[in-house]
Amino acid sequence: MLLPVLGLIVVALCGLFLFGLVTAKVGVVAVAIGVVAALVPVGLVVAAFLWVDRWEPEPAKLLLLAFVWGACVATITALLINSGAEAVGDLLLGSGNGSKVSALVSAPLIEEAAKGAFVLLVLWRRSNEFDGVVDGIVYAGFSAAGFAFTENIYYFGRAFAEYGFGNGTSAGVLAAFFLRGVLSPFTHPLFTALTGIGLGFAASTKSRAIRILAPLGGYIAAVCLHALWNGSALLGGSKTFINVYFLIMVPLFIAVFSLVVLQRRREQRIVAAALPKMAAARWIAPSEIELLASLSGRREWRKQAKRQSGRQAAKAVGAYQASVTELAFLRRSRLKTDEDRQRQEELLGQLRASRAEAVRLAEPDHPG
Repeated sequence: MLLPVLGLIVVALCGLFLFGLVTAKVGVVAVAIGVVAALVPVGLVVAAFLWVDRWEPEPAKLLLLAFVWGACVATITALLINSGAEAVGDLLLGSGNGSKVSALVSAPLIEEAAKGAFVLLVLWRRSNEFDGVVDGIVYAGFSAAGFAFTENIYYFGRAFAEYGFGNGTSAGVLAAFFLRGVLSPFTHPLFTALTGIGLGFAASTKSRAIRILAPLGGYIAAVCLHALWNGSALLGGSKTFINVYFLIMVPLFIAVFSLVVLQRRREQRIVAAALPKMAAARWIAPSEIELLASLSGRREWRKQAKRQSGRQAAKAVGAYQASVTELAFLRRSRLKTDEDRQRQEELLGQLRASRAEAVRLAEPDHPG
């Protein structure tokens, strides 16, 4: 119990420190404007990653923790180290050069390590919640979304404090919002997703070499892409920035999106292949195979449960569906060690409990 409490205290202190620091720099009104403006892109990003995570939804508490980690812990870690790197750069290379050292070297290295650290922690401490590439992308995306949210509050707030909403001769908060909220809301998630992909491959292989090299390669790719993005904005001018955006960032985003689609289809095939065996073992009813084999079938099942028996019944059906998916992945990708058998029994217990709850809520005389 002590470790979670200490963690909450650390996160709360980080959040209060960041709020106080940003408020001191740009003012309360600017912070409020920054929060409102930052909510739009973060809402889009979170919705996108929830869409990615539909086959096997990760625990809501872990996703929230990933977001808070990025917004508080990763942000303050990066702020402290980047500020130190900037000061050292100014001292060694002359005034004004420290910001370039921070943006091109320190920020990519430290920010990607700080955001990706949460994904590594989940893989290490909650490996049963980490089934492959999609999970790595989702956890990385939520951590990066939290980081970008806090960063955007500062940038939007500073733009408002310095230039207001902007006009024809100055770039205010509207221009900053267009650049960060419309053109590039997925930049931080895209960087960190590369680390998540590497950790996802490590989670789904038995090769010791891949377990080491894949996360390392993903992190290096994230750092290089982050440095390239910062360099194009800081050193290259508008033409270089546009070229990097359209020739590298957009194609890479499409490539990661395509990988997600392919991985989701793979997940669907794994589940569909496991369902008949699960029905034969009497874990599920044979009539449920078709409903569980597709996202559309699952969604319609939850909608029907909600119409007939209410929101709690739909939630119980969703928990049942998630248990079925996790059981399918467990039977497909893990050796039957004692730990695996224990996990299977836990999932079977969750499956039976959620089924019983859904049946109870569907009874005609149930008050709900």
